[in-house]
Amino acid sequence: MSTTPIAVPPAAPGAAPPTLLTGLWQRKLPHYPDTPARAWYLFVVVITSISLYYQQIVAGSVGNQLIAYFHLTFRYFVGIFIVGAAFGAVASVVTGLLDRWGRANIVAYGMVICSLLTLFAVPACTTKEQYLITYSLVSIVEGAVLVATPALVRDFSPQLDRASAMGFWTLGPVLGALVTTEVANHTLDAHPDWQYAYRLCGVISVVIALLALVALRELSPALRDQIMVSLRDRALIEARARGLDVSKLERHQWRQMMHPDIVGSAFAISVFLAFFYTIISFLAVYMATNFGFTSAQANGLGNWYWIASAITLVVTGIVSDRLKVRKPFMIFGSIVSIVGVYTFMGYTDKAGTDYYTFAAVLTLIALGSGIVYATWMAGFTETVEKRNPAATAVGLAVWGGILRTIVTLVLFGLLVVVTAAGTLVNYGPRLQTISTKYRDEIATIQTVGEDTLTALGKNPNDQAAQVNALVKLTGASPSDVQTALSVNAKYPDELATLQAIDSQILVKLMLNPGDQATAATAVGQVARKFNIPPDQAAARIAAAQKVPLDQLTVVSQVGPQLAVASAKLKAVSAIPADDLAYLSAHGKDVQQAKADSAKQWKRWWLICLIAQVVFLPFVFLMSGHWSPKKAAEDTAEHDVAVQRELAALNE
Repeated sequence: MSTTPIAVPPAAPGAAPPTLLTGLWQRKLPHYPDTPARAWYLFVVVITSISLYYQQIVAGSVGNQLIAYFHLTFRYFVGIFIVGAAFGAVASVVTGLLDRWGRANIVAYGMVICSLLTLFAVPACTTKEQYLITYSLVSIVEGAVLVATPALVRDFSPQLDRASAMGFWTLGPVLGALVTTEVANHTLDAHPDWQYAYRLCGVISVVIALLALVALRELSPALRDQIMVSLRDRALIEARARGLDVSKLERHQWRQMMHPDIVGSAFAISVFLAFFYTIISFLAVYMATNFGFTSAQANGLGNWYWIASAITLVVTGIVSDRLKVRKPFMIFGSIVSIVGVYTFMGYTDKAGTDYYTFAAVLTLIALGSGIVYATWMAGFTETVEKRNPAATAVGLAVWGGILRTIVTLVLFGLLVVVTAAGTLVNYGPRLQTISTKYRDEIATIQTVGEDTLTALGKNPNDQAAQVNALVKLTGASPSDVQTALSVNAKYPDELATLQAIDSQILVKLMLNPGDQATAATAVGQVARKFNIPPDQAAARIAAAQKVPLDQLTVVSQVGPQLAVASAKLKAVSAIPADDLAYLSAHGKDVQQAKADSAKQWKRWWLICLIAQVVFLPFVFLMSGHWSPKKAAEDTAEHDVAVQRELAALNE
């Protein structure tokens, strides 16, 4: 492998690098940039990607606020994401057609448009329709830039450094999600309005957009339409560019990309990421509805995933470039991720699973997915280059369109498979508030039954409903309850008199009516209770003797229980009518949804697991070596060929 410096041929006549002013539109570089400049351009592309994903994901961080503000159902809320993903898919394909407009221009001006929408248009929305439109516009820009940014990364990174560069580029969605959750955790308490989250995101993004507008550059078509294996190819690439027929290379590019190694591998990575796109949107919903985790806990779990993924993406890229292979990493990472998803799925119906168990499993999945994604992006661009390096943007447009289409189907499929989530999100929060506030009353409702309470609500004097309710609350027999109710209705004053007498005194008086001392004590107690003279108290006691003894015995046995039960029924009647109606209308549905949720989510995680298994065979279609030794030999042969061709050009 030669390390001899090679002089760079002079630029073609008339070729000049863009200035600060002309670079606002004419961004093409006539020479391949030196390493510091190349690193700077890659840095701008990466932070632009992070900012764009931040703008896309911020909706999820304030999802509860958006649902409450616009009165959205869960289905409508997810529908917004579906529409956005669909428009993003179209934008990704169209970007492949607009590549001649300039990749850097698409990124820079797309970033400006997206940032202004985030800062001004989205927070100004007052209806759900307006929000849907603005979110879709942001998604269109994001879909376009999804194609242009990795194309720029490919242009500025030779194949031997490709995985490292792509590892940094794939930090976009990961760090975008991490930034979103961190900002939400530190600002939502002080600024609970969703508009603040968008404005803050918009301000940050506008600053980055201005940087991209001024600083971003791209290679000229003659330079980027060639395969650059290493930086040692620089002189040869520029020499070839003098006589390169760019128009010939740009013919029939879409036809060249319609092959299994391109379309198939793009489909494979898209379905592989079904789990990623599920948790990026619905981890908080899943953890809250199935395990009772708070938003802070759910966001914390997300951070475990994002941080592990970010580190893995970068480290894997560096190691893959050092070994010069991609495919072994994809297979190994897939197996790790599959094991993680299978383990994660196993905890779906284990309600007592603790926070750190989930953190460990999500970290394992992040490690596997990060290994796969960093090396796949490098391997995919190299597969595209093998067919036609000039068709990089078209190949990435194929990937972007397929990815966004799969995301659309993933979101739609989630609505179909996990129907319980919608019920729990739509009605669960208010029912939880009602349940907390009226915990004892709801227990009474569940014991008595809604039908019985409805009958009592319509007619409080419905004796059959009264008996049924009191039997369920007290456990007494229907005949005893009926007797107690009849006695209470027929002898209310007499029972009130007897209840005013101490139970021990009453028993003595009943056993020995002639006991003058006991009688005097009883008279005194009744007189004090009703604030009446002793003679009236004695008269009330005498009148109470009309109550049949057997019936009085029943009342004395079940009376205390009936009093408690009656108080419970009275407390239920004090629940506000709208809360009671809401509980009646949605309580059963939410209970059923809670029962179904774990089963449905387990089915969905199984689908995600199968999708990752499906990814494996498509790895074999992609270009690249399996053996690091063979890859190193090919690199050495390539260096010799480059030296030979340069020598021929200099003769």
